[in-house]
Amino acid sequence: MFEVFSRSYYLGRLYVTPTDSEHALMHSEQHEQLNEELYATGDGLERLDTPLVMKLETRHFPVHGADDVPTNTLALPESMLEETDVRNPPSLREVFLARRERARQLLSFAGGCQADGAVPFDDEPFPAGT
Repeated sequence: MFEVFSRSYYLGRLYVTPTDSEHALMHSEQHEQLNEELYATGDGLERLDTPLVMKLETRHFPVHGADDVPTNTLALPESMLEETDVRNPPSLREVFLARRERARQLLSFAGGCQADGAVPFDDEPFPAGT
């Protein structure tokens, strides 16, 4: 689904569609699988429900898992979708997934890291930097 793009990102293609949720969402099994493959360190028990950090166009945002989202789909809140070039969704788009260290860096800029390794997100998006 995602392949290495750079030192900071993986690149994938997902169908982008609107959601009534306040958060960006993707299918829960795919979310957990990506978390395990790309974010987990292999050191002891790790949470696999930690939000992924994705980038569409110029905006970074946390992505949560949800059972009601179709596979290979990124469901964005209407307010976020309106800020993109996506017209007539669902639309197949290139999406960047921050690698583990880049995600941690973005979280530290956003003030979202905690000492216990949990990665909470507030409702604010990340700055656009790469």
